[in-house]
Amino acid sequence: MSKHDRAAGGSPAIRAQDRIPPGGLRRANLAIVIVLIVQFALGIGVNLYITLPAAGHPGHSAWFGNGPLLALHVLLGMVLSLAAIFVLVRAIMARNAALIVTSAAGLAAIGLAFFFGASFTEKLTNGYSLGMAISFAAALACYTIGLHAASTRHGGPS
Repeated sequence: MSKHDRAAGGSPAIRAQDRIPPGGLRRANLAIVIVLIVQFALGIGVNLYITLPAAGHPGHSAWFGNGPLLALHVLLGMVLSLAAIFVLVRAIMARNAALIVTSAAGLAAIGLAFFFGASFTEKLTNGYSLGMAISFAAALACYTIGLHAASTRHGGPS
């Protein structure tokens, strides 16, 4: 806190140079975009090549016991969830409104995909599969827009 801030009794203002550099958020958004695409490819592989237990059986235990492809898909989903939380926290710390919105929406979309995936392993309905795909597309859009927002410079054309 500067001498002026202490004298005024106010909280320290966050100066532009004290904020999180946009390069870190740009790389984090790009990493999530890449991992989302890998996750989608794994999900397609699971859909085509893995046989899940019949509907109505406890499916959650099958996540890690029904082949490495499904286990990797679930594990990567958990990593994506943690990465999405990390990016949202970093966006909040950077006080970048566009990145806060895209990161929060992306985290919500990843959460929905996780919900639809967990529900799909229990019920095996096309609706849950579609929900995963739409949630993936929403998350991909959010982090792609976030990547663009982190890449543009304020105060000039991009």
